[in-house]
Amino acid sequence: MKTFKHLKGFIKKNMLSYILGIIILIAIDVLQLVMPKVLGELTDAATTKALTSVMLLKYIGIILGVALAIAFGRFGWRMLITGTSRRMEYWLRNLFFGHLEKLSKNYFNNNKTGDLMAHATNDIQAVRMAFGPGVVMMVDSIVLTILVVIRMAQDINLTLTLLALIPLPIIALMVGLMGKEIMKRYKLSQEAFGNLSDKIQENISGIRVIKSFVQFKSQYRIFEKANDKYLNKYMHSAKLFIAIFPLVMFISSVSFIIALGYGGSLVIEGTLTLGELTSFLVYLGLLVWPMMAIGMVINHIQRGSASMERLNKILNTEPEIRDINVDDSIDNIEGSIEIKGLTFKYEDTDNPALEEININIKKGETLAIIGRTGSGKTTLINLLLRNYNVGNGEIFIDGKDINNIPLKVLRENIGYVPQENFLFSKTIRDNIALYNTDEDFENIEQAAEIAEIKNEIIALPNKYETMLGERGVNLSGGQKQRTSIARAIVKNPKILILDDCLSAVDTHTEEKILSGLTGIMKDRTSIIISHRISTIKDSDKIIVLDEGRIIQYGSHEELLKTRGLYREIYDKQQLEENLKNAE
Repeated sequence: MKTFKHLKGFIKKNMLSYILGIIILIAIDVLQLVMPKVLGELTDAATTKALTSVMLLKYIGIILGVALAIAFGRFGWRMLITGTSRRMEYWLRNLFFGHLEKLSKNYFNNNKTGDLMAHATNDIQAVRMAFGPGVVMMVDSIVLTILVVIRMAQDINLTLTLLALIPLPIIALMVGLMGKEIMKRYKLSQEAFGNLSDKIQENISGIRVIKSFVQFKSQYRIFEKANDKYLNKYMHSAKLFIAIFPLVMFISSVSFIIALGYGGSLVIEGTLTLGELTSFLVYLGLLVWPMMAIGMVINHIQRGSASMERLNKILNTEPEIRDINVDDSIDNIEGSIEIKGLTFKYEDTDNPALEEININIKKGETLAIIGRTGSGKTTLINLLLRNYNVGNGEIFIDGKDINNIPLKVLRENIGYVPQENFLFSKTIRDNIALYNTDEDFENIEQAAEIAEIKNEIIALPNKYETMLGERGVNLSGGQKQRTSIARAIVKNPKILILDDCLSAVDTHTEEKILSGLTGIMKDRTSIIISHRISTIKDSDKIIVLDEGRIIQYGSHEELLKTRGLYREIYDKQQLEENLKNAE
């Protein structure tokens, strides 16, 4: 049960459904014992010519009544046990997805999407099978076997029963020995399925790149290889499982041969009636299903255990970023930021991404960050958002250590527009109003106007109700950026962070957006990251990052007066602009 510890809450809440379902299942097993007895009596009555029309109608009535009761009973236990297992699948999938949302950004850097998709589909389904059909087969095989063996021994013949049952324990022994190997092979097949899912997801997401570089054949070969590996692993697992059923049927046939041979001799001797032998053979037939069910139960439980262990690795993973010893009295922030001696290094790297960073931003000020690619600009923003834990050094917001501010409060008060703009497969309106789905339309429209996307939205046939494709595929890069900016504006945050989010718009549109943002930014702390000097020149403070260090600091005018990277970038961009105008 240690493997299924995450299901304790659900099992405790739904225990009554399982108990009632098992009671009905046992009652059905008891009713199944009526049929062989009735058939035996009917056979004896027919052979002795004692069968009358009244007796025949009586037996027919009993058979119909029992069949009807079994039908209703089976519907009942299926609704209670199988239905509850379906609810468990729903509950576990919600638990799994909710936990994924809590995990830190670094977790998704180190785990493939395809593997997580395999966990959310195949693994959860395997757990459901263990707690649905697995429970039914386990109870059915145990109860029905005991009841049938007792009836065979007591009502018919103990010696015949013992002889007929000799081959049957071999089934349980065989399945038990094969169980561990089944679990091992199933784990490998699930890992292969995760890799296959990852290849599918990667290729669908990157289909435009594949088309642009004409990589159909090479990507097809990579996919075919992953698909082939999954097929081989699955077949390796399936062959062992499939082999169980013919073996069970063969061993069951041996039991029938023993029963028919020895039982027939008893009938000839007169020790046993033909009706009793008929009943015995029908009882023995009832045992075939439990013996087969043993193999299936072991398989379902082994698969369910293997899948739950895979899920446990994720569910037991504690988020790296979580509230620990936070000050719950903090329910709002004003926006002043102070960074002291901040040094940060990513895992598995030798050189720090940031080193000895010291910044002071007052509420309402605008800080601009510029630097070469890989200089640590986005890393600094991720630390402000607490996507990673602060390493050496400290970050204070409103004079309070960032680690003491509840994550919900911190992130609710920060509006962030990342480099890679992600839009959901929803309407444009829903994408802009992501933070608050009940946002007033006037605010949405105003935010779109400031972000210079309003005119393009209203030019669409369905305007703000236009449905976007996956990742906003039916919008251009610039439109995606401006929609993301509108999303951040409508949130009305105390701190606004724009991470190189104007790179896909032309300079004229950029000027209009910055002009519209001026009124928004004057009442809040703003941080702008950009490669363009034109984007940041009006900021209150500008820092220049290079290899994780602040190498220059000051206003636009101050930085132009000193020779350095800022002046170098400025001169280069001015030259490019002059050459462009000359054309």
